[in-house]
Amino acid sequence: MDRGGDGPSWSGGGGDLSPASAIPSRYESQKRRDWNTFGQFLRNQRPAVALPECNSNHVLDFLRYLDQFGKTKVHLQGCIFYGQPEPPSPCTCPLRQAWGSLDALIGRLRAAYEENGGSPDTNPFASGAIRIYLREVKECQAKARGIPYKKKKKPTKNDDDSNSSSSSSMPFS
Repeated sequence: MDRGGDGPSWSGGGGDLSPASAIPSRYESQKRRDWNTFGQFLRNQRPAVALPECNSNHVLDFLRYLDQFGKTKVHLQGCIFYGQPEPPSPCTCPLRQAWGSLDALIGRLRAAYEENGGSPDTNPFASGAIRIYLREVKECQAKARGIPYKKKKKPTKNDDDSNSSSSSSMPFS
């Protein structure tokens, strides 16, 4: 994609807008806002970190920083409500960023990184460390709320034959 400059645009841009769509979509607006927030986070580090030099450790620091602004109650293991999806009364457990919000944020930042000139091969938002962190957050929050997250297994030919008469085995029906 031609940006009309001499190199990568690390200053914030985002997706190109055609003349017919002068107003960016909600997704594009959020992606630009997230990208600018991450850039500001890096500039506030001491010493400041330039975007081309950022790595997965900076991304992990950013995700941990965002936790303080979360709105999802995540019960600690010592809490009497640990493992209960709907506790009957309040507790002092911390509020955190929900796994789904972090996952969506990483997806937007991953796209923004490449749209702003970053190479897919060096994208810190696509690193294994980020995937592991998100998986751990997902599992931790699921346990704290008593909600099992199970991997969907691909049906085998035998599964199809044995379940053909029953639709109640479908996970989301």
